[in-house]
Amino acid sequence: MKGLYLLITVFFIQVLYSQTLIHHTTNYFGPNANPVPEFTDALIPENTTLTVTGDYYFGHGDQTLSNNLKVEIPLIPEKVSVKIWKTLVEHYSVTDEIVSRRAMQKNSGFATGDFYIQTRIKILSEKRSRPALVLNSTLKTASGSDFRNRRFFNTAGYYFDFELGKSFLFDNSFIEEVRLVSDVGFFSWDVQTPNLNVQDDAIMYGFKLILKHKNLSLENTFSGYNGWIKRVEDYGDRPMIFSSRLNFSVRKTLWFAQFQHGIKYFPYEQIRLGVQIPLEKLTPDFFGEN
Repeated sequence: MKGLYLLITVFFIQVLYSQTLIHHTTNYFGPNANPVPEFTDALIPENTTLTVTGDYYFGHGDQTLSNNLKVEIPLIPEKVSVKIWKTLVEHYSVTDEIVSRRAMQKNSGFATGDFYIQTRIKILSEKRSRPALVLNSTLKTASGSDFRNRRFFNTAGYYFDFELGKSFLFDNSFIEEVRLVSDVGFFSWDVQTPNLNVQDDAIMYGFKLILKHKNLSLENTFSGYNGWIKRVEDYGDRPMIFSSRLNFSVRKTLWFAQFQHGIKYFPYEQIRLGVQIPLEKLTPDFFGEN
């Protein structure tokens, strides 16, 4: 009889565990799981570009080292492109408090991230009296690893956004160009809920100020998204961040350093170093222009 009671107890524990709600937000996962989407300067490149970054996320009980590989291929130069990126590998180390809060199984380890595939289309070219307008359509695949330790979601997502950008040029001034960029869109991802398929939908937004002087430029970006789910008080469905990035151009190669601060529901500070390399020989030439 005692054996029967034990089996029943174990069964109910398993049922309760399986019914545990996982909070699919940046407040309960690693920094690369569902970050605030990045946006550019509302321009599509003329040539294929390769961007490699190294990131260090720290603070709030989670330290993460990761790298990211991104390739943008213009199908029609400066008009239509395809962009693909992925966190190749990350190493994380978290405190016991974070392990308990996220229901993780260990304090440290390695994980690999999701593939993102994006199509970019220029809707409007920039003129003297109008800004440039670019439409981005992005698919987030469920290809990341280590869901048990809350590093990446095991669900897919997508987003559509518009980038609007306008430059203002100044003669005989230290700041030669000021570029203003705004971003607005719709972001959606699947949320794992027992016995029910739920989709979290969010409005994404962003504002960027770019100051340029010769081969130097400074980008300041404020961005975030607002979802609708509020299961608990600190569910974290509305992350908000601010970043400042310094770019240094050497010939056609761009080197950059960035600091990012999590204002709300993104419990990380970030230091990023990266390089963007043009790959002219790998640029498609469908129309025989080159």
